[in-house]
Amino acid sequence: MGDDTHSARTTPAGIERKLAAILSADAQGFSRLMGEDEEATLHTLQASREVTDSLIQQHRGRIVGTAGDSILAEFASVVDAVQCAVAIQRELKLRNE
Repeated sequence: MGDDTHSARTTPAGIERKLAAILSADAQGFSRLMGEDEEATLHTLQASREVTDSLIQQHRGRIVGTAGDSILAEFASVVDAVQCAVAIQRELKLRNE
């Protein structure tokens, strides 16, 4: 059997359905940090986005949207989504220490 988790399914009514796991994240205290030091906050956000974007790609995810400090990513596998979320938290914690 092949892995068809990435394929969409069409119902008899012609409606396309696809299973997906969604990862949603944003920066804690972003508005407060922007008020305190906008330049440093934007620099930190950019560095964090490099980490998150890379880890999402490594875990076979796809970024579907961003706005300000938030990111929305889609994964075909719940396991990949959870492993990615844990990896993001670990890596950002290390960098913030």
